[in-house]
Order: sequence, then C-alpha cells, then structure tokens
Amino acid sequence: MAVKTDIEIARAASKLPIQEIGTKLGIPTESLVPYGHDKAKVSAEFIKAQAGKEDGKLILVTAINPTPAGEGKTTTTVGLGDGLNAIGKNAMICIREASLGPCFGMKGGAAGGGYAQVVPMEDMNLHFTGDFHAITSAHNLLSAMIDNHIYWGNALEIDSRRVVWRRVMDMNDRALREITASLGGATNGFPSIAGFDITVASEVMAILCLANDLEDLEKRLGDIIVAYRRDKTPIYCRDIKADGAMTVLLKDAMQPNLVQTLENNPAFVHGGPFANIAHGCNSVVATKTALKLADYVVTEAGFGADLGAEKFLDIKCRKAGIAPSAVVLVATVRAMKMNGGVAKEDLNGENIDAVKQGCANLGRHIENLKQYGVPVVVAINHFTLDTEGEVAAVQEFVKSQGSEAIVCKHWASGSEGTKDLAERVVSIIDEGKAQFAPLYPDDMPLFEKIETIAKRIYRADEVLADKTIRDQLHAWEEAGYGHLPICVAKTQYSFSTDPNLRGAPTGHSVPVREVRLSAGAGFIVVICGAIMTMPGLPRVPSAEVIKLNDDGEIEGLF
Repeated sequence: MAVKTDIEIARAASKLPIQEIGTKLGIPTESLVPYGHDKAKVSAEFIKAQAGKEDGKLILVTAINPTPAGEGKTTTTVGLGDGLNAIGKNAMICIREASLGPCFGMKGGAAGGGYAQVVPMEDMNLHFTGDFHAITSAHNLLSAMIDNHIYWGNALEIDSRRVVWRRVMDMNDRALREITASLGGATNGFPSIAGFDITVASEVMAILCLANDLEDLEKRLGDIIVAYRRDKTPIYCRDIKADGAMTVLLKDAMQPNLVQTLENNPAFVHGGPFANIAHGCNSVVATKTALKLADYVVTEAGFGADLGAEKFLDIKCRKAGIAPSAVVLVATVRAMKMNGGVAKEDLNGENIDAVKQGCANLGRHIENLKQYGVPVVVAINHFTLDTEGEVAAVQEFVKSQGSEAIVCKHWASGSEGTKDLAERVVSIIDEGKAQFAPLYPDDMPLFEKIETIAKRIYRADEVLADKTIRDQLHAWEEAGYGHLPICVAKTQYSFSTDPNLRGAPTGHSVPVREVRLSAGAGFIVVICGAIMTMPGLPRVPSAEVIKLNDDGEIEGLF
C-alpha cells in the first residue's frame, strides 16, 4: 500500500470547529476571532485577563544540526503534545508560522509531518491569517517614510549614506540582496544603494515575537534605529513618526493563532523569525498565554540546538522571564549516519560504525544544553529502515552522556508513538531538577558575550573581528546597549561557520563579518561567515511542482 503524503493525511483530517478547540482551553467563543472554521485569533482582552493565573510547565524541543536526511523537530513537537494529551495531561503546543520563501524554495513548511501535524496544513504554509503580510507592510511602511522624509527636505539631517533600514519581502530572491534605488530623476528621490532581507529576518518580526502587548510593541517599534546623521547620532523610528501607523498595521498580527493537531489538540502557531538569522522562536505572547491555559506547553526552537535553543534560552527566556522544565533533543539514526560520513543515497543500509561516529554531534548538543541547568532527554525520531542495532548504538551513546534516548514513532502512529517520551518528560519535570540559568550575564561586555557563545557552544578557539567591529561594539556599550544579548547569524548546518564541517568540530575560528544593533527587538545581531539575510532559490525550487489539481486541491506543497 502506498504511503500517504503529508498533504494527503492533512486533507483527510477530521477537524473540530475552532470554537470547540478554544473550549478545551477555557477560551469562550466571544474571545476568538475566527478565520474560517478551523483557525482563529485569541483576543488581546482575553489574554490580558489571564495574567493572574499560575503558569504551566514549559518543554523545549530542539535538535541536532540539520542534515539532508531530515530530523523532524516540528513533527516531534506535535507528536509530544499529542502524546501528553494521550496520557491524560492538559497540554498544548506552540510553534512558528511558515515563511513562504522556504515553502517555495527547499526547506518546506513548518506544520509537522505524517500523523503528527498541525492543520489546516495548506493554510499554515501559505497566507494563514496574514501575519507575515502585516509584518512586511509595517516594515516597508517605515522604509517608505524614511525615503519620504529625506525627499521632503530632510529636517532630521539624515545622512543618506547611513540609512540602515533595508526593505523586506517574504520570498527567496537573491537578485534583491543589493539594489540601487530611486533612479530616474529628481522626482523619484535621491539615488542610493539599498537591499532586501527576507521578512522573517526583519527586526519587526523579532519585535512582534518578543513584545508583551500592543503598548510594548509600539515602544519597541519606536526604538528601532533606522539611520544616522553625519555626526553618527542615531535616528529612531519614532523620529520618523512611523511607530503609530506600524502598530496599527500589526494590531491583529499580535494576537496568537489557534489551530489544532490531527488529534484535535490545541496549538498556537504565531510568529516566525528564522533561527540562523534571527532568534528563531514563536512569540512570547503565544508562549506565555499557553502557559496560563495548559499544564504542559511544548514549544520548539529553530534549527539545531547551537542556534535555536541557544537563542531561546539566552534571548527569549531572558527577555520573557520564562524557563523550560525539560529539553527534548531530537535526533535520527539517518542523521547520525550522515554525520558519520555516509552519503545521502547510502543511508538505507545498516551502518552501526557510522552511527557511532556521527553521535559526536548529538553528544556536543547534550553537553551544551546541560550548561543551562535543564534536564535533557533525546527523542529518536524513528524511520522504518532504522535497524535495532543502529537504534541501540544511539541509546548506548546517549546513556554514556548521562542522558537517555527514547524511540518515537509519531510520524507513523501519532500519539501512540510518543507515549513513552511523554511519560518520561512528565517524570523528569516532576523530579524538579531544572535550575535554568542563561549562558552569560547581562553586564558582560558585548565582545565577551560573543566569545562565550563561540567557545562554550560552538567550541571555537577564537572569534575573529577587525577593529571597526570591536569599535562599533564599544560605541554601543557607551550608548547604553551593553546589556543586550547576542543573536548570532550563522550557518545552521555546523557548529562552525563552515556548512560542510559536520560532526563536532574543534579548533576552528568564528569570523564576524558584520554587527547590527536591533535596538527595538533588544539584541545585537552578529553576522558570521557567509550567511545571507536574503536567501536564494535552489537550482530546482519546490515552486516548480506546486499547483492546483483538477479538483482544485493543492499539489506539491508536500
């Protein structure tokens, strides 16, 4: 019998009306803003009314460095949420929204897979409730108002050579990375070098995901530095007077989106900053609201633990005042083999030696996560061709690292395949051993923070940064930004800045190419290696096979 695709499984789902999902969480119908029958936003008034309630327990799902073999982090997040409900717990999940760029490019969507999915899958991976469009519009409104201010006399004395606010769009388009704007004569403004980032890399996206409410959102938007004068003093978004209109555009986007899993369990899908460029976590509003509504909240951080989990723990948890009670680290036998040197086309054959060799990457992540004082359990996302010997090799290795690895079969069996993991996570939380602490204190100098991440998480020997970068960091410290955390933008495929260096490399250096101050979001972006804030499409993009079939259904999305 042919195995059903993700989209076929999602299309056959037996969904409940979204009001019934809200009822499970104690959300009355009048506090939901429906977007059709199967998705809704939760009103700001209802969220505000939950402030006095006790918080549930937070569970972070992260993963090893991604490989072409696939790890299934979102699938495991969904599977664990379903598994917790299946063993009688009141649990919900919190994940990010999908960017159109990867959907039509290479990575795919962000709704899980197999029988551990969030639905409606097609909507989530396309326009959903319009949040990304609102973020794109708010960001580009600011861009237009900056150029307009310069055109109409430049009362703020903006140095047009030092405008640092780029434009964004939610698509992979390498042609827009660097452009020349305002050509065509005086009526079109002053010619300038400009460029686009992808929407998920926008500081507005990061702000929306870190803001506590609309008032906090507007303040953070106002704090955005958009340009500098000739004397290098900053121009803020509030100086351009764009913060109010941007907040209006983002009013509805600030409300978390409620949807459901295939097993009709509640899920918040909200926000979507990239983890290799931005901080890679769903919104603080969604997570903190979920903690008021459920006893257990399962959330994920993007890409491998060196990026997503580090930023979740050092940025999101620090800023939001939350802490995980347990961390689930997702790995696959296939990815271990790839890290052990096996080519993708040879992964189907048993190779226990390669599994053992590839486990170094997994071990490094376990060690790193334990530095934060939170218990770690490994979820082996099971594939049908995994052999007993290969699985046993992973479990033995993880045991030698002072942790444990549990086989999960949620892709094929839904919650039935994650009950063991769910039971173990609950028992770990009940033991109450978590003593979370960030990797570095707020008052550490900025360059030392970068070095701390590079040496303790990436295991690099040194950070390479020229004098202009170090001087810039000192200038920001003197301007009052020294307390901010660091958001490293680097490749997701390796602990190093070389995407081809798999496993657990040591003896490497971290070259810092550029630093950017995200004053509104509240972190310093450190761009390392050849990472791009505007991705390009692959040679054969997914968009080539996405179409509507004769029944008007979407084909090729998965």
